[in-house]
Amino acid sequence: MDVTTLKHFILLSETLHFGRASARANISTSALSRHIRQLEAELNVSLFDRDNRTVELTAAGHRFQRYARDAVQQWEQIRFELTDPSEQVQGEISLYCSVTASHSILVDLLNSFRPAHPGVEIRLQTGDPEYAIDRVVALEEDLAIAARPDSLPAAVRFKPIRTSPLVFIAPVESADPSLAQLPPADPGDWQQIPMILAAGGIARRRVDTWFRTLDVTPKIYAQVAGNEAIVSMVSLGLGIGVVPKIVLDNSPHAARVRVLDVKPELDAYDLGLFTLKRHLNNPLVNAFWSLL
Repeated sequence: MDVTTLKHFILLSETLHFGRASARANISTSALSRHIRQLEAELNVSLFDRDNRTVELTAAGHRFQRYARDAVQQWEQIRFELTDPSEQVQGEISLYCSVTASHSILVDLLNSFRPAHPGVEIRLQTGDPEYAIDRVVALEEDLAIAARPDSLPAAVRFKPIRTSPLVFIAPVESADPSLAQLPPADPGDWQQIPMILAAGGIARRRVDTWFRTLDVTPKIYAQVAGNEAIVSMVSLGLGIGVVPKIVLDNSPHAARVRVLDVKPELDAYDLGLFTLKRHLNNPLVNAFWSLL
């Protein structure tokens, strides 16, 4: 078993697709398949259930995935410790963030990081920021950019980047008469206004708390995964949404929505970088962490 084989396993376990994994590994599909078979023979277990159409991790594969990520991270760390300090830091780190964060935050970080560490490759995954911390804790990613929750797991470290208000947004135009006069003068009138809210996460918890403070049960029109989708639905005139202002500022639909002057205001988002405390011993992770 070698580190390259472990990296190939990790790629396949993340993509669950031989074609995509082999392309990212810069090897042929047949070579990747051969490496996986050799690994399974060495372990004497099946790591994947596969047929002509699907690839899925077995129970043993899920257990081995965590080991493989941990082993590769430790290999990168010891390799750096044994390398001549005058040589450039080289290797790969993984980072997870939302599409909005990749446009608004990551660009500036990479513009600073690339010239200083040209030998380090960033493997970027984008998705719902609600899962950012969980992915770091599960060793699926080295770093993540997201909003800081009210409490953090003990093993996780956070470094702030910027603050973004959490705002109520309404469509500029709508055929719904309940959206004619906003925000409502009477707090009780919020019960008649269709709301488009995040299905979960920090924003949803803060909105739920806000409505409970008003003693109002909101009329939920839709629950959406992803803040970008909330802006899109509000722009169509379907209801009122709540999103971080940084999402609105980077949305192609920004001109079709407006920010409401709602009181009391929701607590702002503290956006920043997450990693595990142990990962700060990894020179590649520490190099990126030190940008802030």
